Amino acid sequence: MVRYLFKNCAAVVVEDGLGPSVLRNVDILTDGPAIHTIGADIHVDHQANDTILKDASGWFVYPGLVNTHHHFFQTFVRNRAELDWTKLSVIEWLDRIYPIFSRLTEDCFYHSSVTAMAELIKHGCTTAFDHQYCFPRHAGKRLIDRQFEAAELLGMRFHAGRGGNTLPKSEGSTIPDAMLETTDEFIADCARLIDSYHDASPFSMRQVVVAPCQPVNAYRETFVESVALARDRGVLLHTHVGEGESPVIEARHGMRTVDYLEEIGFAGPDTFYAHCWELHHSELQKMALSKTGVSHCPEPVYLVGAEVTDIPAMAAFGVRLGLGCDGAASNDNSNLMHCVHSAYMLQCLVASKRNHAVPPPADFLDYATKGGADLLGRTHIGRLAPGMAADLFAIDTRRMDYVGTRHDPLSLIAKVGIGTTTDLTMINGRIAWEKGEFPGLDEAKLAADAEATLSTIEI
Repeated sequence: MVRYLFKNCAAVVVEDGLGPSVLRNVDILTDGPAIHTIGADIHVDHQANDTILKDASGWFVYPGLVNTHHHFFQTFVRNRAELDWTKLSVIEWLDRIYPIFSRLTEDCFYHSSVTAMAELIKHGCTTAFDHQYCFPRHAGKRLIDRQFEAAELLGMRFHAGRGGNTLPKSEGSTIPDAMLETTDEFIADCARLIDSYHDASPFSMRQVVVAPCQPVNAYRETFVESVALARDRGVLLHTHVGEGESPVIEARHGMRTVDYLEEIGFAGPDTFYAHCWELHHSELQKMALSKTGVSHCPEPVYLVGAEVTDIPAMAAFGVRLGLGCDGAASNDNSNLMHCVHSAYMLQCLVASKRNHAVPPPADFLDYATKGGADLLGRTHIGRLAPGMAADLFAIDTRRMDYVGTRHDPLSLIAKVGIGTTTDLTMINGRIAWEKGEFPGLDEAKLAADAEATLSTIEI
């Protein structure tokens, strides 16, 4: 297997289980998919054909970011003024956007996935969970298969959330009939994907999560059957929770969303929810007790105008936390590194109003790395240490952008922000992005193919 020796790293963010720390002026040796050694003056036989030397002078090296919530297919509806949340009510927006989603083709799902994953990789993300809940009938059932194809092309470590919607619009959902499935259809395809792709090995590049879209758009039986399948097959559960739907769930079922899902069993250490900005402290405490996790998506807060998620309360109660980009319907980029900065700045914005201290900037890097790995049930990603996956990214800080900042690598991303792409992103010991290129791929052609597919959809 190919080994890489990164020489003279200016700083490496490591984690020994007691919290992140920084090693200065050290080398990193990878061996196949794993990190072999981190330390000063590592020597290898430079004549060996399997060791590639990289001059890492000036580099800050970080563990790869872990994206825990996204909707890749929405990449094709970003930066569109006619779909701007600020100009439409939520109902108007849903009525306009879902018919567009229902016209997407299988090729759209493939090319939108390539587009989103490429942007994620460029900005240091090495593992991505995508919540793919859009299954137009004409597009068929092999949409997530195509996502795995896209991930393999780019070398992304990919967790596929097989979503679905089963409740008709006539019964209170927001989903057009062209995107509805039965519970049996949904569960059968989840089982097919698990059998075809799910790999539970330590350095797995492919995993499957059972992820019905959200309680307001699915029958109770859909969630009940999801729990049964996931627990039987040993895979994770995911859905949207606490983004304004709790009053609707209460009106339908006599209880808010967290209690509703706990009663079903859709909670626990194998379960994580997206968003959760509207939840009461008592609900967060229940989630902490059950070890149910939260994927915090900060950037939709700007666009949707919802309440800023109470991250300090979640952390204080012990809720497991990761970060997510969310889809282009509420975040027009796929840049998780930018989300680290946004998450920190939003907490600064509301700290005085909520009368709490701003969490340390380094905490948000932790949520985007080790926290995300924990939500996805991965023990070999999310931190840099010997034996862990060689998932990392590097920033050359010998630029004007970083003058005055280099004393604190732990806070740099959250507090200052990174305005450029990484200089290198490595996934599972393979370089996926370096010096502005995807090795072995023609980015211009990838972009042109995606644009050509987009042009076939009426928006």
